Amino acid sequence: MEKNRKNQQVIFRAAKSMAAIILNRPETINSLTVEMIDDITVYLQEARENAQCKFILFYGYGAKGFCAGGDVRELAKKISENRCNEVNMFFEKEYALDLMIHEYPKPIVVIADGVTMGGGLGIAAGADIILVSERTRMAMPETKIGFFPDVGATGWLFSKCPKGYPEYLSLTGYDMLGKESVRLGLATHYFMSRDVAQVIFTLENYETNFCSDRKNLSFKIVKMISSYLDYNIPEKNDMDEWVAKYFAGKSDLREILDSLKKCGNHQKLCDGVFGSIAERSPTALVLTLKLLRFNERRPLGDVFASELKAAKFITRQPDYVEGIRARLIERNDTPRWKPDKIEQVDLSGLQL
Repeated sequence: MEKNRKNQQVIFRAAKSMAAIILNRPETINSLTVEMIDDITVYLQEARENAQCKFILFYGYGAKGFCAGGDVRELAKKISENRCNEVNMFFEKEYALDLMIHEYPKPIVVIADGVTMGGGLGIAAGADIILVSERTRMAMPETKIGFFPDVGATGWLFSKCPKGYPEYLSLTGYDMLGKESVRLGLATHYFMSRDVAQVIFTLENYETNFCSDRKNLSFKIVKMISSYLDYNIPEKNDMDEWVAKYFAGKSDLREILDSLKKCGNHQKLCDGVFGSIAERSPTALVLTLKLLRFNERRPLGDVFASELKAAKFITRQPDYVEGIRARLIERNDTPRWKPDKIEQVDLSGLQL
């Protein structure tokens, strides 16, 4: 199972009881390509059957982060070239990989040091141990580029986050720092980035014949690296009540925006959040809220199935390519959304 391959988009390395999967596109903050997804899927299948491998470790090369998500520039290029079947295949394979991680029989550890967004958070979300640091920036920012929070987020956010945060994080793309991501349930443990190399070294040198379920072996792994972990995580934040009031259970985007406009207390906060939402794709926002309400209590497999339908739908809408052009390619930050008003959004062509 040893596959230490240089100059590859993913490097695989076996060490004693661990199999490491190292994302290796640092120039793009390890954004995912379909080739990477294929390679990771095959390796996880092999590791699942390998008795010597007891657990999996994911991390990324480069100073900026673990994974910034899917390579959306490449997807936009394929759409512009009318290669939509390849775009569909990307999402099918990505979601299948994410579901595999959620259902994997062996413990999975993710070191989410630095930027961990979109598809990167999709990998991390299914792990047993998600380590974040003071350098971590975690978010689902898709509505800013005319897409929606996918990779299962419209389902698993509800099982992980406090009331109101699934809607808030999805609509605003709010950036969470390390300790905040632990507090909100999107990471399990906090440590300092200076200890990344030592944590990896410790995991690589851990050897066990212990055969048990994911939960018990995960507990042993955490105990092994506990000297590097900081358990001083605040339990509550001043924003929790505010987020629950304005976002929890809402199914009408106009209702959310109107309530933010009429905010009596915390007016500066309300104005800032209103502005953040208002600059995003109306189609993406309406679709996001629809998916959140649809998937709130559905099994994860059904969540991914509905998100795949939504991904195929929204990548055919003009906002997806336009958002990537304006935000990521030309970086003029002035996307021309079509339609530009939420009341004009038509999702009748999408059957979830």
